[in-house]
Amino acid sequence: MVVGLCSAFSQSNPPSAAPGSDTNAKPLLLERNEGELRTRRIHTDNSAVASSQFMLKVSPKNNGSQHLVAGTEELAPGAAIRKHMHLTQDEILLMQGGKAHVWLGDQERDLHSGGLVFIPANTWVSLKNIGTEPISLTFIFSAPGFEDTMRCNSVPAGETPTPITPAQQRDCAHLGHAEYTSRQE
Repeated sequence: MVVGLCSAFSQSNPPSAAPGSDTNAKPLLLERNEGELRTRRIHTDNSAVASSQFMLKVSPKNNGSQHLVAGTEELAPGAAIRKHMHLTQDEILLMQGGKAHVWLGDQERDLHSGGLVFIPANTWVSLKNIGTEPISLTFIFSAPGFEDTMRCNSVPAGETPTPITPAQQRDCAHLGHAEYTSRQE
């Protein structure tokens, strides 16, 4: 009886969009290899980069989302995400596979497959793959912005990456409301 009532209720009263919600965002169903594949530009200062490619999946440009940005990236053994902070967005990193050493604010520890890192805005973070297998990362930002930095530091897959100077890297960081330290950690 309860199942019948719930079913009848859901059919007669479809959910409506919340007041003020963004109805221009398009729903997405994406496989692992679907999204906006980007190749990082070549750093002229020989700074290490996390990987050569990443995939933006959800963003204002990809599906009209005004509230979230999400993507994926593979970190090879020894690869690192250099120390940085987001000035206006919270971020969540989900680790699938591998082992990473993470520096987050005043915390530092190793995380393993299935680990999660919550990075509040204005918190320094860096991580390094210290395992022997790649780490598949999923990143989620609470608000658009940082994907502008990511696009500025990269080119669409299939294009030849151009060099990027430290000054250009700083300009790209400012586009996405981020800061990087000048040293590698």
